[in-house]
Amino acid sequence: MRFSSEYFKKGFYDWKRELFEFKYLIILSLAIVVLAGYLDYVSGIYVSSKKGPDVPDLILDHFGPYDMVLLFVYGYLVLVFLMFLYPMIFHIRMLHAVVSQFSMLVMIRSLFLIFTHLQTPSDAFSVRFPWVLQTLSFENDMFFSGHTAIPFLAFLLFTGYWIRYVFLAGSLFMGITVLAMHIHYSIDVFSAFFITYCSWRMGNVIIEKAENYIKS
Repeated sequence: MRFSSEYFKKGFYDWKRELFEFKYLIILSLAIVVLAGYLDYVSGIYVSSKKGPDVPDLILDHFGPYDMVLLFVYGYLVLVFLMFLYPMIFHIRMLHAVVSQFSMLVMIRSLFLIFTHLQTPSDAFSVRFPWVLQTLSFENDMFFSGHTAIPFLAFLLFTGYWIRYVFLAGSLFMGITVLAMHIHYSIDVFSAFFITYCSWRMGNVIIEKAENYIKS
């Protein structure tokens, strides 16, 4: 019992030390995520007001739709929650990078949305998110699939940790889910992996420069 108590105290001491060491980067990342949330909301309002074409899709035309609403809503929320909870508890020095990379991906997706005028497939299942999260759920927000991209980003971020494979599986399941429900077109899912990888690589360069600047 004494050993476990001392181990816990040391772990908490290391956590607190890293929190103070990276406090400015964490504060900056929180400011960026607020901006990303605003841009996502504005772009979502825009695409919801624009009715684009409901186009044919080679996969959707021969597959589904199937009711997977619970997995779409709550499975996705668990993955996003876990994406931030894991570094907060176990690797606080990574938190600013996780939040910043998440924000950058959301901002890139917001930009892509306003230039992609496709309508949600007419046979897509209707979805409602719980509580205030429904205000961040929009129509016609097609390109690219955030349900696929965000867990895949976590897979890239947590290289070297076992939990990354949870996010890889989550990303694949979410991709299958949005296709099964006809929430997204096939290109929205397939492109998410490539765009997320590019966003992650660019984010690494920007974060490294920010870290060097703040620490200098």
